[in-house]
Amino acid sequence: MLRNKLLTLTLLFSLTSFSAAAFPGTSDPEPEPAVADTTFPFDKIIMERITVVGTPVWQSRIPGAASYITAEQMQTHSYTDVNRILRSVSGVNIQEEDGFGLRPNIGLRGAGVERSTKINIMEDGILAAPAPYSAPAAYYFPNMGRINSVEVRKGSSQIKYGPNTTGGAINLISTPIPTEFSAAGELSYGERNANKLYATVGDRSERFGYMVEVLQMGDDGFKQLDGSGDTGFIIRDITGKMMYQTSNDASVYQRIELKAGLHTEVSDETYLGLSRDDFAATPLRRYAASQADRIDVDQTQISVRHFALFSDNIDLTTTLYRQDITRAWYKLHQLNGSAAGVNTTNLGTILQNPQANATEFAYLTGATDSPDDALIVRDNNREYYSQGVQSVLGVNFDIGDASNQLEIGVRLHQDQEDRFQYEDGYRMENGEMVLTSSGVPGTQANRVGSATALSIFIQDEITLDRFTFTPGLRYEHIWFTNRNYGTQDLERTGSDLNKNEYTVDLLMPGIGATYNLTENLTLITGVHRGFSPPSPGSSPDTRPELSVNYELGARFANSLVQTELIGFYNDYSNLLGSDLAAGGGAGTTAQFNAGEVEVFGIEFSANTDIAALLNNQALGIPFSVNYTYTNATFQNDFDSSFGPWGTVTKGDEIPFIPRHQLNTSLGFIYSDYSLNLNTIYSPQMRTQAGSGSINPEFSTDSYFLVDLNTGYKIHSNIDLFVNIRNLFNETYIVSDRPHGVRPGLPRTFTGGLKVQF
Repeated sequence: MLRNKLLTLTLLFSLTSFSAAAFPGTSDPEPEPAVADTTFPFDKIIMERITVVGTPVWQSRIPGAASYITAEQMQTHSYTDVNRILRSVSGVNIQEEDGFGLRPNIGLRGAGVERSTKINIMEDGILAAPAPYSAPAAYYFPNMGRINSVEVRKGSSQIKYGPNTTGGAINLISTPIPTEFSAAGELSYGERNANKLYATVGDRSERFGYMVEVLQMGDDGFKQLDGSGDTGFIIRDITGKMMYQTSNDASVYQRIELKAGLHTEVSDETYLGLSRDDFAATPLRRYAASQADRIDVDQTQISVRHFALFSDNIDLTTTLYRQDITRAWYKLHQLNGSAAGVNTTNLGTILQNPQANATEFAYLTGATDSPDDALIVRDNNREYYSQGVQSVLGVNFDIGDASNQLEIGVRLHQDQEDRFQYEDGYRMENGEMVLTSSGVPGTQANRVGSATALSIFIQDEITLDRFTFTPGLRYEHIWFTNRNYGTQDLERTGSDLNKNEYTVDLLMPGIGATYNLTENLTLITGVHRGFSPPSPGSSPDTRPELSVNYELGARFANSLVQTELIGFYNDYSNLLGSDLAAGGGAGTTAQFNAGEVEVFGIEFSANTDIAALLNNQALGIPFSVNYTYTNATFQNDFDSSFGPWGTVTKGDEIPFIPRHQLNTSLGFIYSDYSLNLNTIYSPQMRTQAGSGSINPEFSTDSYFLVDLNTGYKIHSNIDLFVNIRNLFNETYIVSDRPHGVRPGLPRTFTGGLKVQF
């Protein structure tokens, strides 16, 4: 009954609420932007409601660290790997996995990287994880080949964007409807049949607009499977948008936009890595026992956004959305101890010490024939949905000399993960896997986890002379339900149902402030409460993740140089660990308390055009650099069954969070020719909690990568380009989880052309 009442109130609230116009007050002494703000007035207001930064021009107003990767920057290297894209943002922690960035592991400011569960991933302001509350692990991630620009906001993102309010928010902005007729395409081809085919067309009149885009990407894969076979992927996307608006001079300006998308992926991907000795000898090898591994993903999305501007001070943005995802990952899970007569069934343990597990290791490599059912392959079959309605409202008003931009937001959200899994048995025969027993769907996992969440925030941007204060409050009320039907009740009659329900309520206050010390220099600070909810399958004593997060820094911007220096400190009273198979756990997705943790660090970024500094008008030499220092340590002792943590002692460092990270980008642009270099440095990282010197048996490699792009404009509408990833072909370990070590992407050549009309 309470849920129905809340749903009714939320819908009424969405249909009758108002939100503030996003025009700064006339007394606002903002620094002069490095680039003129050419956003249309109505578009600007809408962007304020659905974006986390808006445009680079608006960053000076934000009371905290904020980054915006423009469409032009995205096109420079034509990256489709989100890991490489986000390397240009300080404060981002990344654990690579497959070399292509298909299932990224991203954290912000020391928040856990496992499947990006601790940050808010959004597309056009809508949560994009498969089930953001009940199962946020990013087994689906929006295809970066169709993303127009990327926003990253930390610290001050806590109030407006949830449910995770510790690390920050990443908003992926899809291709917009153009302001006039345009069409574009890209065709590229390279090593291993690496290919990309992209096309988009759109137009906009006074009242109506549309955009359609299609994308196909594929690669045969760089890993070499024993006995031959593909280790790559193929992805297809189609996205469409339609927009209708009233005339600009209507008494109430309104716009409605419909977006729909379809995504399919087939990847011959595995969790099985290599022993360290085999990596040293043949780093791109893949063992025979992974030859059946494959993941199929299907995703559909639809959203409707309505915007109404009632006056210069009142507007309304309401969005209804729905996303459906099916994901079936058929992959080697373990050895069958009873069938194979082995000492251990855990794949990670075998590869960590193959000499002590010689029989088991021989089965994995195909060197020895195995008994029937010795290899257990699990079909991790899951279905997700995510749906809801969200509105942002407010009033733009003045009180004395203070200009107020008040925003109030509400979201009613539902999501669900449905597991209906089974396991097949195989034997190894002459290096080939032979099916020996077929499982029955539902006999390995037969449960449904779901969440219904009501989120409300209020935030006011108060500008007074040189000061801007942004206090706010966020409220999350979440109903969690976990229904485990058991492995015998495949019809889900409820005869053996184990049901667990609980709620989480939390208020999250925060405040940020900026002070325009000079025309170009802005001081920024903020303190916010951080929160991440436990998952439905967690034990009853699992508490929410809570922290208090501080930041202090400065931002300088003029027409030649833009730079930002931020210090941050996150004080966790309780950190949550997640039992994910991708992270080396058992794969239950249950979360557990890890207690107190401290994370502090420094973020620095700067960009300029060296040629402009030298007053050379004929040449462009854009340069950017970003650096991050992070120290993340446990503040209490505990034991866990989660492999990367294990037995933890106070002072141990959290794994997969590097102390130092550095990224630079340098370009040379002359006439119709361009050359761009992007460098990535990451030091050795722990893969298991510890202190002191890093144990090389539980670590990644340090690496320094150089990516090169060169282009030539052969016509006003046609560009030729060549991309080289990992120019010097560095070989390096990016991870040793979940089962064995795995390599980064080797040197890869691609070339093609881009067309724009």
